[in-house]
Amino acid sequence: MLREDQKKWIDHLSDDSKIKIVPFDPSSQEKFEKVKVLIQSKLGNELQIEHRGATSLGISGQDEIDIYIPVPPDEFNKYIKPLTELFGAPRSHYALERARFVTSEAGKHIDVFLINKESVGWIEGLKFENYLKEHLQALEEYRKLKELGDGLSTREYYRRKIEFINDILEKV
Repeated sequence: MLREDQKKWIDHLSDDSKIKIVPFDPSSQEKFEKVKVLIQSKLGNELQIEHRGATSLGISGQDEIDIYIPVPPDEFNKYIKPLTELFGAPRSHYALERARFVTSEAGKHIDVFLINKESVGWIEGLKFENYLKEHLQALEEYRKLKELGDGLSTREYYRRKIEFINDILEKV
């Protein structure tokens, strides 16, 4: 089941573009660490910087690394400029909620998300990934869902993925 805000977001996605899923890349952690050091060189070592998503779970995915920088809402805006200096303008920006920057490391696409650590998206994402880490059967189901998504439209892939996540969140 999808919430209204999720339906609205999915509706803006393409029915024409296709998702490509690739096997887990064991070099992902090393590539994450290099970008983390770069971010810390600009923002300081105290900031929480997390490797999330499929590569952090060790499963197939869209051949990208997701990096999250969770910050309190009152500090969100102060990090936009230094991250823009590192990675260019945000590719998407939802005020005081999330900003997505794009970079690469050794040819690997990397999404860097500045995220409000009090936002529903961050809190639900933590719950979901922690559940998968504690319930290996659910992680295996998620891996299969992602692999079966290879070749689907972007819209259909994310619809299935979000429905799966919502089902898991109902269990938490």
